[in-house]
Amino acid sequence: MKKKILLIDDEAAFTSMLKLFLESTGEYNVAVENNPHRAVNAAEIHTPHLILLDVIMPELEGSDVADRIRQHPNLNKTPIIFLTATIREDEMQESQGVIADQQFIAKLSNTDFLIDSIEKKIALTHS
Repeated sequence: MKKKILLIDDEAAFTSMLKLFLESTGEYNVAVENNPHRAVNAAEIHTPHLILLDVIMPELEGSDVADRIRQHPNLNKTPIIFLTATIREDEMQESQGVIADQQFIAKLSNTDFLIDSIEKKIALTHS
């Protein structure tokens, strides 16, 4: 069974590229939402195994979107990995990308690191 991922990021070109990559592995079905105001609704519709969420978006920050998701009774246990362009991949790997129980991944991480992070986060939550 393919794992469902919801990708929330305001950059349509980035989400298209990442969706194509993840789906090309044959392991994931990826839904995309480019409007952070519609993120909770998208999560309700797609019931993802994991959410990849941009940290910095216009109008609504990723942390605000995450708070809204966490307040929803059907979504509050859905794992979230934050995507950020403000930290380098080597910094992510040195710190394991975890700050206060929240995982952060550099947007331009190598693909093996991204897949490994997704798999570990899903396994922790759905075991």
